[in-house]
Amino acid sequence: MATVQITWADDTLKKFGKEIAALNRRFPKAIPQTINQVGDRTKTQVIRSLTKQTGLPRRTIAKAVGDPMRAHPGRLSYTMVTKGGQVRLKYLAPRETRAGVSAKPWGKRTVFPGTFMMAGKFPSRVKVDAFGGHVWRRLGYGQRRDGTIGWKLTQVRSGMSIPAEMTTGATRAVFERTAGILLQQRVEVLIGRLLKR
Repeated sequence: MATVQITWADDTLKKFGKEIAALNRRFPKAIPQTINQVGDRTKTQVIRSLTKQTGLPRRTIAKAVGDPMRAHPGRLSYTMVTKGGQVRLKYLAPRETRAGVSAKPWGKRTVFPGTFMMAGKFPSRVKVDAFGGHVWRRLGYGQRRDGTIGWKLTQVRSGMSIPAEMTTGATRAVFERTAGILLQQRVEVLIGRLLKR
C-alpha cells in the first residue's frame, strides 16, 4: 500500500492569492479596452466589405453604420447598429439611358426600364432641380397628393438594404473571421500578460 499526498503550502497560497486578487482588479478594466480595439478593427473591415458588397460609396456606408456602442466595465460588448430601408437608386451611381436609368446595386450595373432622372425627349434631355438627382418612375396620370392633376411619380429603390447586407454574404464572413477569431486571441494574450505581472 502506498499513499501520495500533495500539500499546498501557505506561502504558495498567499502568492497566488495576491496574483488572483490583482487579476480580479485589472481584468475588468482591461477587457473592455481589448473588446473595443477588436471592435474598431472589425468595424473597419465591415465597412470595407459592405462598400464592395453593396456598390455604395464608403462615406455612405460609414454614415449608415455610425458610431458603435462601445464596451465598458459592466458591459462587455461592442455593438454596431445600422438602420434603413431599401436604398434609392440616386446613391448607386445612376446614369440615364434611352432604355431607363442604369445604376449599380450590389456593385453590378443594371438598367431599370421605364425610369428617368431628367425631362424632355432624347437626345435633348434637361436636368430638373425639383428631381433632386433621384431616379423616378411614373405611376400614372391623375390627381396628385397636392390636389393638382398630372403625372404621379415615385422614387425608385434598388431592392437592397444596408441592414440586410450587413448580416449576409461576404460582410458576415468578414465579421465572423475578424471578431470571432481575433477577439479570442487578444483575450488570451491579455490574460497571459496580466498573469505575468
